[in-house]
Amino acid sequence: MATIKIKQVRSKIRCPRVQKATLEALGLKKMNAVVEHEATPQILGMVAKVHHLVEVIK
Repeated sequence: MATIKIKQVRSKIRCPRVQKATLEALGLKKMNAVVEHEATPQILGMVAKVHHLVEVIK
């Protein structure tokens, strides 16, 4: 599978607890942090859940 890079571009302050947990599960803990994951359906679903907080870098 292909890998994708995910960057947190907005703060998780004032977000619901579920969205904060999703960011933690992706490995994003700080602003402008970048993590690399395989493009599995599970990861893509988590990215879709917090799409307003992250940016997918190709």
